[in-house]
Amino acid sequence: MLNYTRYKRNPVVNYPERQWPDKQIEKAPVWCSVDLRDGNQALIEPMVVEEKMEFFNLLVKTGFKEIEVGFPAASQIEYDFLRQLVERRMIPDDVRIQVLVQCREHLLKRTFEAIQGIKKVVVHIYNSTSTLQRDVVFHKDKEEIKQIAIEGTELVKKYAKDFDGDLMLEYSPESFTGTELDYALEVCTAVQDAWGMATPEKPIIFNLPSTVEMNTPNVYADQIEWMNRHFKNRDSIILSVHPHNDRGTGVAATELALLAGADRVEGTLFGNGERTGNVDILTVAYNMFSQGINPELNIENIRELAEVYERCTKMDIPPRHPYAGKLVFTAFSGSHQDAINKGMQAMHERNQEYWEVPYLPIDPADIGRQYEPIVRINSQSGKGGVAFVMDTFYGFKLPKGMHKEFADVIQKISEKQGEVAPEQIMEEFQRCYLDKKEPLHFRRCQITDTEVEDGSYATLAKVTYTDHGIEKTFNGVGNGPIDAVQRGLEETLGIEIKVLDYSEHALRAGSNAQAASYIHLMDKKTGRVTYGVGISSNITRASIRGIFSAVNRLFY
Repeated sequence: MLNYTRYKRNPVVNYPERQWPDKQIEKAPVWCSVDLRDGNQALIEPMVVEEKMEFFNLLVKTGFKEIEVGFPAASQIEYDFLRQLVERRMIPDDVRIQVLVQCREHLLKRTFEAIQGIKKVVVHIYNSTSTLQRDVVFHKDKEEIKQIAIEGTELVKKYAKDFDGDLMLEYSPESFTGTELDYALEVCTAVQDAWGMATPEKPIIFNLPSTVEMNTPNVYADQIEWMNRHFKNRDSIILSVHPHNDRGTGVAATELALLAGADRVEGTLFGNGERTGNVDILTVAYNMFSQGINPELNIENIRELAEVYERCTKMDIPPRHPYAGKLVFTAFSGSHQDAINKGMQAMHERNQEYWEVPYLPIDPADIGRQYEPIVRINSQSGKGGVAFVMDTFYGFKLPKGMHKEFADVIQKISEKQGEVAPEQIMEEFQRCYLDKKEPLHFRRCQITDTEVEDGSYATLAKVTYTDHGIEKTFNGVGNGPIDAVQRGLEETLGIEIKVLDYSEHALRAGSNAQAASYIHLMDKKTGRVTYGVGISSNITRASIRGIFSAVNRLFY
């Protein structure tokens, strides 16, 4: 039996004056990528220097203006990587490099050696402040833990005097979500006082991490808003959040934290990071994009981002990952497929300004997914999905009455093998309709006007065809080419047929366009019906081929 009694609820915040539920996200925050530090340290195989270089260039190209590149005092590899960025002049002037360091003098000294020559830097210091870590990890009381933060701040201030670049201080009360709010504020205020240099023009960054998700996202939002409203000299502070995803709600926690007053978000591409990962910055950014907010990142080609990410990290993006997964813009359900199909048609017909398609919150084309299928066919799919594939991939706009007939063909295949690719759907369409040329194979036709008994004119169709390979000819007279061919077939074959419906359209634009013709035919003796399809650059020939296709399907 599941022993849930071993666990106790984490406390919530008693904060009835909260204001964040009535707010909306209006603009993008400052984005800080921690892929090269927090993300890299969580990889089974950490990136080598050249992979880090490629990833750094990707982050710059994507538009990140703040990038945490590592912990240069922790290892020679990270130190050398940072120095290569400097010596190879790879850091744009508008990008601020962030380095992480514990509040220890020898580590800070080494860190300042590593950042020499960089124009814009964030020195990020931290120490854990939570009740649990104070007790079981550090065995220190509140005053001793606070003193660590103060001493670290004073050391940064000391070494900053000899630094030529533009330096900002960031402080994180690590494990903030497990820290008493009044104590977290006390520590941050002590850091603020020790730094003493924060102004609205050159603020200090207070980063309040959800190092471990311990409660629902609304509790994190309460914590952020409480700090936001109790900081002193708030205009001299950038309030940053660094959410993890232990409860699977990192994105939600981030969005609520933004409502609660956060100015800045630290996270990674696709959510890579310790345990269940960091917040996925791309998902948050695409969510903003889907609401008409400029995410202020260059994320219009998610396939490129995914390709570089997977190559450098050796991590796979799950197929259902928001926006990036291979299946996220795919519908297997028949009702979903039908709704998408109709929504796309309505968009085209109405020439709408805004994107509105059921089940598709954004246009896949806007993020570089235009060449991937929106609808895929398996045993759960319906007639609308098959019709959508035929239209989207191959230009065949099947009449509505034909949707079920052809979908039933594909359904039988999918029940045996699972998913049916668009290419196989087209092969079946070719086999069932376009290549239905036996035993009767239309060859050619001569259409002329002929005078009938009452002195009016009708259409004479002289049709040449093969029957089991033997060439034959018949004549038919009617009120148009289709009627004439129908009557000629009836007389020649001794059958009774009726054209229930006829439609045609061009398969592609231009003077040499092929036309597709669809004939809905009924055997009047049995009541059986079917469709036939013909294509040709000549619409009359396409129609006659459609009739022959239907006759072969109906009688042979």
